[in-house]
Amino acid sequence: MAGDKSSLFSDVLVRKAVLTLAIPTVISQLITVVYNMADTFFIGQLNDPLQVAAATLAMPCFMFLTAFANLFGLGGSSLISRCLGLDDQEKARHTAAFCIWTGIAVAFLYGIAVLLLEPVLFPVLGAKAETCDYLRQYVFWTIGIGAVPTVMNAEFSHLIRSEGYSMQAGFGVALGGILNIALDPLFIFVFRMNIAGAAIATMLSNVIAMLYFIGFIIHIRKKSVIAFNPKLCSVRYKIPSEIIAIGLPGFVMTMMSTISNTALNHMVAGYSNTAIAGMGIAKKIDLVAYAIAQGMTQGTLPLIGYNYSSGNLDRMKDATKTAFAYSLLVAACGTVLLYFFAAPIAGSFISDEETVHYGQHFLKIICLACPTTSFNFMCITVFQAIGRKVQPLFLSLLRKGSLDIVFMLPLNGSMGVSGIAWATPFADWIAFVISVALVVPCLKKLGKETASWDG
Repeated sequence: MAGDKSSLFSDVLVRKAVLTLAIPTVISQLITVVYNMADTFFIGQLNDPLQVAAATLAMPCFMFLTAFANLFGLGGSSLISRCLGLDDQEKARHTAAFCIWTGIAVAFLYGIAVLLLEPVLFPVLGAKAETCDYLRQYVFWTIGIGAVPTVMNAEFSHLIRSEGYSMQAGFGVALGGILNIALDPLFIFVFRMNIAGAAIATMLSNVIAMLYFIGFIIHIRKKSVIAFNPKLCSVRYKIPSEIIAIGLPGFVMTMMSTISNTALNHMVAGYSNTAIAGMGIAKKIDLVAYAIAQGMTQGTLPLIGYNYSSGNLDRMKDATKTAFAYSLLVAACGTVLLYFFAAPIAGSFISDEETVHYGQHFLKIICLACPTTSFNFMCITVFQAIGRKVQPLFLSLLRKGSLDIVFMLPLNGSMGVSGIAWATPFADWIAFVISVALVVPCLKKLGKETASWDG
């Protein structure tokens, strides 16, 4: 790693280091959300709730791609940053190669599997006869063809961030987002391809972003531990188990979100297709808060991990507290904005009155979880950065796909469709209390012990 990048982790003022690493990551995450919303927004301009509903139903399958990127990207980033803190460049080099080639293989196999399992998968997702064809078109391009570039685009950003290239990582992710926003209207309206055009635009933007990352990694190859040589892909040094153990919480979190969204779609589908479309719009908008939380955590993970493994615990704790403070402040502001401007924001996506009504109503409820989501993500990141395995996995299992589904069932019966939305903040608030109970004793304990390699 270049000297100036090492200095960012070890010497630069903590507040400046956190902002230097986090701001580009937050921006790139926000642009990613914007381009994810772009599909819903531009499809919504067709004023066809069925196509909006189809894009919503595809979300769980698409989120699995993020899960794979988190598994190998976050797991690899944490391990690489700790290796660099110990000046073990050989292990860092083998770690990067393992993440790259395993990520490519897993993404490719997943894309093929989704296409082959469509007849079984689509009913599970909540698709009905009128949405199946639209869903098939969207899934073919974004997942069947686009799985590898989508996974590797996100994974490469994690890996180069572990060496301090936060700005370049942010630029690559942002490039894909900006391209998607530009290509969506071209393919949807000019080429008249409707939802298939949105899917093709997403796939192409991820391909171009992936090519940028490949070019950048080749450019820095002489001073970087990241390389494409498959011979470096090694299972020595317990690399696979360490990557999976640390990356698993991020994977599980996204996987459980997929389960949660699938259950949510099934319940909301019992009301109407416009309710599904409205929930899809609310979920996409709420991803803004999710993106800020992820950006803060992913950006500061290498900083926390590097200082933990190098034994600089005071700096590690300062970085953690600073990241917590910034993340919670922005999340609180986001909650206020989304709550009071829910109606005009939802209305900007589609002019269908019933869909807008559902969208703004769901958004007002879901956005109440923004601050707790931010705090929970930071707790998980702290545990990942210092190499802990059980705590982040446990916290990842709490938020989505478990507690929220438990709440969905009775709240749906007692409050109707609104109860389904209320399950999200209820689950996050409980996860918040448990996160506090786990992370505070851990940080206190770190002040009394010497940092060790395996945490």
